[in-house]
Amino acid sequence: MSTVLVTGANGFVGRATCERLLADGHRVTGLVRRANGCATDVGGIDEWVDRSADFAGVADTWPAALAPECVVHLAARVHVMDADARHADAAFRATNVDGTLRIARAAAERGARRFVFVSSIKAVAETDAGRAVRESDAPAPEDAYGRSKLAAEEALTRYGVESGMEIVIVRPPLVYGPTVRANFLRLMDAVWKGVPLPLASVDARRSLVYVGNLADALVRCATDPRAARQCFHVCDADDLTVVQLTRSLAAHLERPARLLPVPQAWLRAAGRLTGRTAQIERLISNLRVDGNRIGSVLGWRPPYPVDDGLAATARWYRSTH
Repeated sequence: MSTVLVTGANGFVGRATCERLLADGHRVTGLVRRANGCATDVGGIDEWVDRSADFAGVADTWPAALAPECVVHLAARVHVMDADARHADAAFRATNVDGTLRIARAAAERGARRFVFVSSIKAVAETDAGRAVRESDAPAPEDAYGRSKLAAEEALTRYGVESGMEIVIVRPPLVYGPTVRANFLRLMDAVWKGVPLPLASVDARRSLVYVGNLADALVRCATDPRAARQCFHVCDADDLTVVQLTRSLAAHLERPARLLPVPQAWLRAAGRLTGRTAQIERLISNLRVDGNRIGSVLGWRPPYPVDDGLAATARWYRSTH
């Protein structure tokens, strides 16, 4: 049994990771920005509240009795308001790079030997180049969020060399599961309401990761000695096309999948007219992630099949409607 600090413990992935750690018998402290979040949702967690911007005060608010062996760092900025878009790179960097380093340094000063950083596949690519994206591929992030995640990876790697802290980098693609938000939730909303979707001609294949699979992998990365100083892509065992994903969700939601065969050229034209070219290109392009390395190094395999993950997500959604 070890003591693990989970930042962003109130979040979607944070709650699942805390649950998995507790199930394995570890002591868990959750670093959050508001009280009674993870402690209420997941019993048995010691809650630490730090409201300082970009963790500027984390060294001062660090609990005297907290000496974790490992930190799983999930807290991150994932978007900026439209009004701040022109300052996006600076805003993302302040939280995702500078704030991350503050946590790592404070943890190292209190004896933490390992830091598991949850990055994103967006630090490497938005689409694949004809084959699944590997850890060894040259990174080419395309937006401020992806650039900040890559910069954090690089800064942490340097800090690990300087300090001796074991940095582990995990890059998931889109994460789904109960309580999911953003685009995945919007897709379920559309299916649930019977909205016709112009996706029948989209054959792009996308890697996803069920939150239970990601949490399981993060716990392995936090506790397995072989994970030290490694970088892993973590995804479900099977990739789905956009059509397969939509139809599978519809089946689990017990709703019809109303898919219209709109040519991809028309979708691109609509993207240009609406200023959403980048979003349309991501929708109709492949982004397959090679998740074999974590299996070869750690012997890890996703414990949940993709259909089980989608079924669990749909059950949660139906319970709320």
